[in-house]
This record gives sequence, C-alpha cells and structure tokens, in this order.
Amino acid sequence: MTQPYLSVVIPAYNEEARIASTVKAMVDYLTVWSDEVSNERIWELLVVNDGSFDSTAQIVSEISDANPRVRLVDAPHGGKGAAVRRGMDESNGDWRFLCDADLSMPADNLGRFFGSGTPDYDVTIGSREVSGAQRFNEPRSRHIKGRLFNYAVKVLALRGIEDTQCGFKLFSAEATTKLFLYQSLDGWAFDVELLVMAKKAGFSIGEIPIDWYYGEGSKMTLSKGVLAVLDVARVGVNNLFGKYSLVDKKGDDK
Repeated sequence: MTQPYLSVVIPAYNEEARIASTVKAMVDYLTVWSDEVSNERIWELLVVNDGSFDSTAQIVSEISDANPRVRLVDAPHGGKGAAVRRGMDESNGDWRFLCDADLSMPADNLGRFFGSGTPDYDVTIGSREVSGAQRFNEPRSRHIKGRLFNYAVKVLALRGIEDTQCGFKLFSAEATTKLFLYQSLDGWAFDVELLVMAKKAGFSIGEIPIDWYYGEGSKMTLSKGVLAVLDVARVGVNNLFGKYSLVDKKGDDK
C-alpha cells in the first residue's frame, strides 16, 4: 500500500448506534479532500474497537470489506487512552488525526487543521475555547464542568492551553512516534499527558477554532471525572519528578 499522507484514528467503545454514520461522513469528506490537489493525498481510516460487546466491530468490518482504506483494529477493552495508543501505533500516515466516534466536530472542519497546505504545528488541537470557535446545543452545566476541569489542568499539570479535552487532534508522524511510546494513561486524561510530554520535548502545539456540536450519549460520568482529575494530578507529579524527560526531543534521532 502507498504510504498514506493522513491516518485518521477513531477509538470506539459500544458505538453501534453512530459508528457507521461517523465513518461514512469522514470517508465522504476525505475522498473529496484527497482529490482537491493534483497529487492525491492518500489516506487511511482506522477504527479501534475498544473491546465493544455490541455490533461495533461487525459494522466496521463490513465497511472495511467494501473500502480497503477503512481498517478495523480489534483491541481488548482498556479505555480511550489505550485505544488511541493502539490506533496511533497501527497507523502509517505522515500526519495522524484523532477523531471522536461521535463526530461532534463536522468532518469538513478537518481541513482547518491543514490551513493552506501543511499544518503549522507538530501537534494541532481542535479547540472549543479559542476565538472563532462555535459551540452548539451544549447545556450550560456541561460547559461549566469542562471549564472547571481545564482549571484543574492548569493548576495541576499544564498551562497555556484552553481546551485539552477536545477529541480532535492532529500529530506529525515524529510527534506520534515519540510521544505515544511513553503515553501511559488509559483513561480520559491521556490528552493532558500527551500535551505535557509534547511541550517538554519541544514540539510546537497550537489550538485552532472548530465548530462543535453537543450530542447526547456522553460516556463521561461524575466518577470518571474525579478519576480524570486524579490522573491529571499524577501527570503533574510525574512531570515534577522528571518522568517525561525520558521522551526524545523533537529532531533527536537517537
């Protein structure tokens, strides 16, 4: 298979109700996007089935049979962080895009991550908080919880980023290889760990505004939120004691 320019990684746990529509929307957009330039931008789409006990895997397998650019990666249930790590390890693109299974960001927003051509950053974060971003249908209580979590992130682990938890992020191949080698958190705070490591290793990080639509069916609960904050605190402690200094620096080929 020709080396892909872009790999899209979608972690999925019991997503039978929406995974087909999400994959279709991404495939439809990527098909047009890849044909917009004379040299076709080859892409692949990987759905990591995180030990689902519904028909998620079967649905994706059927899509893959019809479109070989779509791949099913089966994994034992380990949490979102573990699923993303597995997907990034299996991907081959020059650029690797993390995409939430609910596709709360419309597929055509993907083009914003590439700007006029090549991305401006090693790690680009889709943000719901920077100027130009738009939120739709989000309950005020949900927004407040998100801002409180971001405040905890800033106090405990990482300053300078307004939205660490948006599930749409783009990584260069180098950043992917070096960061995910050391990414250890399997839960919801894995994003924070990655960004702390990226900053430590000298990778450029940027936030870009996206359109984001709130949908029912969020898997985040109060107990998971508490565990996520504890994980953020763990990241802060790990950073304080130099654990993330082990990550290879940008441009270091050792």
